[in-house]
Amino acid sequence: MSIKEKYDLSGKVAIITGAGAGIGKASALKLAEAGAYVVCSDLNEEKANLTAEEAKKFGVEAIGVKCNVLQEEDLNNLVDTTVKTFGKVNILVNNAGGGGAGHESIESLTLEYITKTYTLNLFSGLILTKLCAPHMKADGYGSIINISSMSANMVSHNMIIYGSSKAAVNQATKYAAYDLGPEIRVNAIGPGAIKTHALGTVLTPEIEAKMLAKTPLKRLGDVEDISMAVLYFASPASAWTSGQVIYVNGGGTQELD
Repeated sequence: MSIKEKYDLSGKVAIITGAGAGIGKASALKLAEAGAYVVCSDLNEEKANLTAEEAKKFGVEAIGVKCNVLQEEDLNNLVDTTVKTFGKVNILVNNAGGGGAGHESIESLTLEYITKTYTLNLFSGLILTKLCAPHMKADGYGSIINISSMSANMVSHNMIIYGSSKAAVNQATKYAAYDLGPEIRVNAIGPGAIKTHALGTVLTPEIEAKMLAKTPLKRLGDVEDISMAVLYFASPASAWTSGQVIYVNGGGTQELD
C-alpha cells in the first residue's frame, strides 16, 4: 500500500463531536481532506453547519448535527442521523469536553459539577462508542479517537475533576481497544497547550513565556498539530496501533506551577 493509500479515507464516514471550532473543526476538515464523509456535531448548530459547508470544499459529503453530549437522546440521534444519511459509521472522534481551567478547588466542588464534567469528558464518549461499535463491526473498519489531555498524567492546582476525568478517558481507551478488536481500533490523543479561542481568553505573554520554558520545541501547539494525529489514528496508516495514548505537546508539559 502506498503512502497516499495509507492515509486515504475515501468512502469512510466520520463523526466528530465539538466540531464547531478548535480541535474538533480542524479534525473534521482534515478527515474530509483525506476523503471521508464527515458528520460535524456541535451544541451550536450554526457552527456545526458552517464546518460541514467548509468540509464540502474537499469534494466530500458533509452534514452538521446539533448535539448536546450531556443528553443521551442527542447522542442516539447523532448516530441514527449518521447511519440514515450515509449508511454506516467508520470513525468516531470524541472531542467534545470541558471543565478545569484552574477553577476546581476541592472546597467548591458539587456533585452536579463533577457529574457534568465526567459526562462531558468520559461518559458521552463511552455511550457514542457503544452506539457506533456495531456499525463499525458490520462494515469491518472502525477507528475511535478520544481527545484526552496532558492533565491526565500531570498535576496542576484546582484541576482535580478535569484531570481525573481525562485520566479515566486514557484508561477507558485501553479497555475499549481490548474489548473491540480486531475490527475496531481505539486510541487517544493528549494535546498540550493548543492555541484555540479558549486558551486565547487567558493567554498572556507572561503565561506563554512560562509555558515555552518547559517546551523543547519552543512554540505552543496549533489545531493542525492535533488534527494530523487524528488523521493518523483514523487512517490505515495506524492499522496495527490500538489502545495507545499519544501526547502531542511539543515535547514538554506547559505547566505553570
